[in-house]
Amino acid sequence: VQLAESGGGLVQPGGSLRLSCAASGIAFSFNAMNWYRQAPGKPREWVARILPLGATTYADSVKGRFTISRDNAKNTVYLQMNNLKPEDTAVYYCYTDLGLDRDYWGQGTQVTVSS
Repeated sequence: VQLAESGGGLVQPGGSLRLSCAASGIAFSFNAMNWYRQAPGKPREWVARILPLGATTYADSVKGRFTISRDNAKNTVYLQMNNLKPEDTAVYYCYTDLGLDRDYWGQGTQVTVSS
């Protein structure tokens, strides 16, 4: 199983980025996918989830600014991040839990919001 994030970078406050997570080795269309993030010196926190049929939920801190989506034909989940704030600076991780103690993390992609 591999989860490979991409799309991070440096952006000014108020800017936008789109993260991607390409999955392999799993029945992607049958699994919920999540984004988490971890800022320096802080615990990892959940950001957003998308269920197999597309229902979404978000952390209060990103609601209205971030959008999670998925393309099951490409085995890819996305995180569109708009109106970015300095407090969004973190390493962003893709995560899925297949049950039976089989859960997987990507390697992470750095997002830095700074002027």
